[in-house]
Amino acid sequence: MDSLTQIVLGAAVGEAVLGKKVGNKAMLYGAIAGTIPDLDILANHFTDTITAIEIHRGFTHSIFFSVVFAPVFGWLVSKIEKKSGLSWKNWSWLFFWTLITHPILDGFTTWGTQFFWPFEYRVAFKNIFVIDPLYTIPFLFFLILTMFQKCTSPKRSFYNRLGLIVSSSYLVITLILKGITYAKFTDALEEQNIAYNQIQTKPAPLNSILWFANVETEDAFLIGDYSFFDSQPIAFHSFPKNHHLLGDWIEKPNIKRLKKITENGWFTISKKEDQLFFNDLRFGLLNNDPLNPEFTFSYLLVEKDGIIYAEETEKNREDAKKLLGDLWERIKGN
Repeated sequence: MDSLTQIVLGAAVGEAVLGKKVGNKAMLYGAIAGTIPDLDILANHFTDTITAIEIHRGFTHSIFFSVVFAPVFGWLVSKIEKKSGLSWKNWSWLFFWTLITHPILDGFTTWGTQFFWPFEYRVAFKNIFVIDPLYTIPFLFFLILTMFQKCTSPKRSFYNRLGLIVSSSYLVITLILKGITYAKFTDALEEQNIAYNQIQTKPAPLNSILWFANVETEDAFLIGDYSFFDSQPIAFHSFPKNHHLLGDWIEKPNIKRLKKITENGWFTISKKEDQLFFNDLRFGLLNNDPLNPEFTFSYLLVEKDGIIYAEETEKNREDAKKLLGDLWERIKGN
């Protein structure tokens, strides 16, 4: 999830663990802990693109990281907050829960987390977009109410608990919505006599009303969308895999790494002006133009000294702005 959401979650969890004993300091350290796992993005400045993608939501988003580093951070804070009268174990408990809930929440998104690192399996339920105001805003509202209550006030724990319950309930609702939309997409594929190998569904940006489906067929991927306000049948747009364009590159180590990142196959290859682009399908399109698609995550493939490198293409801000407008109209139904 986005940084603000993780800060809010960390602060609320910190409050739940130690709020009665140290007040808003529990929120402060919880908020800090809530951002720590995402420091793995610093790898973007020190490694190549493919390695940085592999690192993101890996080690720092694992159970192992939470267990090992919670006592370290707990000990450091116990030295800083000597006047609190709390032991390093108390602070370690706060850091464990704030660190572990970060990747748990991320596990509900499309990108997922390598929760069981060093095992490579990524947990990705794909039922909530990385930024969802319906999750974050009510949560933030109850957190702010909590901040202005005295440590000993019953209202303080009530508001914080309510924020945790409301946000968690929304996650459960999105799982139910995912199940409903999955049935809608598979029924539409059956009605349209479309043979397919596998299907993935996920919510559109910033909401849980509009959903997308990636559908793999023999030679192409289909992308369909469905809004709960729709009255017309689901339409699917086809995008050729074009994996053959890779030629001998298909066996190159870095191409195999990219394939693994896309969950072993959810990608297309496009060619523009004799340049090849590797398009990660999991995050959909940056525009709604099936004739000239721009994918959210697309990588220019460049060969240097026999090694294939991937360079992330710059995103067109105008396309992004237009997409948000198109999505808003699409949410209203077809």
